[in-house]
Amino acid sequence: MQITVLSGSPKGDDSVTLQYVRYMEKTFPDHDYNIFHVARQIRKLERDDKGLHDIMDKIALSDAVIWCFPLYYCLVCSQYKRFIELIFKRQKGEAFRNKYAVSLSTSVHFFDHTAHNYIHGICDDLEMRYLGGYSAEMYDLVRSRERARFVQFAGNFLKSVKKQVPSARQFPPVVSSEFVYEPGPILQTITAGDKKVLVLVDEEKENGNLGKMIKAFWDNFIHGIEVISLASIDIKGGCLGCCQCGLDNVCQYQGKDGYIDFYNEKVKTADIIVFAGEIRDRYLSSRWKQYFDRSFFNTHTPTLKDKQLAFLISGPLAQLPNLQEILSAYAQFQLANLAGIVTDEGEDSFRLDELLGDLAGRIIDLASQGYVQPNDFLGVGGMKIFRDEVWGKLRVVFQSDHRYYMQHGCYDFPQKDFKTRRMNFFMMLMTKIPAFKKKFLKMIEKEMVKPLKSVVANK
Repeated sequence: MQITVLSGSPKGDDSVTLQYVRYMEKTFPDHDYNIFHVARQIRKLERDDKGLHDIMDKIALSDAVIWCFPLYYCLVCSQYKRFIELIFKRQKGEAFRNKYAVSLSTSVHFFDHTAHNYIHGICDDLEMRYLGGYSAEMYDLVRSRERARFVQFAGNFLKSVKKQVPSARQFPPVVSSEFVYEPGPILQTITAGDKKVLVLVDEEKENGNLGKMIKAFWDNFIHGIEVISLASIDIKGGCLGCCQCGLDNVCQYQGKDGYIDFYNEKVKTADIIVFAGEIRDRYLSSRWKQYFDRSFFNTHTPTLKDKQLAFLISGPLAQLPNLQEILSAYAQFQLANLAGIVTDEGEDSFRLDELLGDLAGRIIDLASQGYVQPNDFLGVGGMKIFRDEVWGKLRVVFQSDHRYYMQHGCYDFPQKDFKTRRMNFFMMLMTKIPAFKKKFLKMIEKEMVKPLKSVVANK
């Protein structure tokens, strides 16, 4: 069989994820594997339509496609995202139709599911026959048990392609609206006081809804707020995944473009940050993805702690729960407060005016209170993954993370709670006694709520 591998790593042949494909190639040598480093070569593909056309020709002749990528900020890297945008922008989707596909990733399992959901949705949009994803921990390949599991996955994939098994679409098509937002008169009644409000925007549609939403949001303030287009920032390229920043937060791009100075001087100093963008396929733009990826020079440390964040989005966000989860997770990982998300989906200009005005007032009020909502599973679970990984095998690479985690009490391992450990040991022994066990089971309900009732009673 002919298998096309679309490599989504800026590292090319040195990609960790690609080694899984190489292992598959050696395990199942009776097939032809055509590997294209589309993320690494994205600048060339943007300029050279023939290069993109050659890849599409190979895909058209293939029996299956492997989307192969490392995780970058809950998704694929910006270079890979840009490749996907080019497929749709240059109308190359026909080459993918009815081709079998799988997604293959490596990561520490931090929001790997949202990346696979994204690729699955793209495959559905391209009318491919998606057969599932495989999310490997970076070094699973060196473990015999995990190698065996991966071989099973690869073998089942090849067997399914050979048998021409049926597949079902999971993600419905994303339907865009033709609604044109017409803002009404807005009275400037809100003052930001001593709070610095920064609006970051990337918009493609000239005179589109997003620009009008930003203007309407702006018009709620008595004094102007700062609006900066991502296109105006000097960004030479996307994150290279080199991990050079892991030691001391010094990026390979340091001194080569203006992104780091911009992030340190504008983003980190703002009290309120509003991210404004348009839905592009099943995410925001690849430029937005580049912005988020490049902020990784801060590695896995929160840089927006206690800030208020909001999103202004033009496009059908309600149809993209995967993206909604990513936006929420971003705020939680940053230890910031997600004050709100406003979109133009309601198709009601007056209502949109109200929502923008409410967001403008609420975000100032929350900033004045210093309110940050508690993290849910997204933030708590994600932080524990990084805590364990940085404490363990990633510590040497991400020394800056280790220093931050040490200073901020992030190494909150329950094993260090010796008082609770002693109590647990004693109580577990006691519950082996039938009479105590019976009494214990009757006490559980009242004892669980007892500390909380004490707080309420003392209010």
